[in-house]
Amino acid sequence: MTAALSEPNEDASEAPSVAAPVLVIEDEPGVVALVRAALERRGYRVVQAASGAEGLRMLESGEYAGVISDIRTPGGVTGADVQAWIRRNRPELAERLVFITGDVANTETLALLRRTGAPCIEKPFRVRQLLDIVEQTFGAP
Repeated sequence: MTAALSEPNEDASEAPSVAAPVLVIEDEPGVVALVRAALERRGYRVVQAASGAEGLRMLESGEYAGVISDIRTPGGVTGADVQAWIRRNRPELAERLVFITGDVANTETLALLRRTGAPCIEKPFRVRQLLDIVEQTFGAP
């Protein structure tokens, strides 16, 4: 198999295989459908978790190119919890996390974004914005 022609990622030694999917942790079906369609058209594989708790279960055993997580998810596990778990248990994914949220004005959200330095896409977002941030953070498919 030939490697894709693209700029090498700084963390290329820790990069997952090209076949590794992007994990999308999001409970809104419309947002999931948009993200999935955009990423799959671009060449990424996508798997979805409808809650932070489900996302953590998937992260325990799966390999992922990166994680896109809503900050506010049902089930008692937030995007901040997912990020903290990734830092402790899957540090190779810590720099490949993108948040999405409709609540950037919230002080807790702002504090999380400042503390983690993770990129964040504000809902509603444009497909081009999503693809640009995903490619910058995860690398090209």
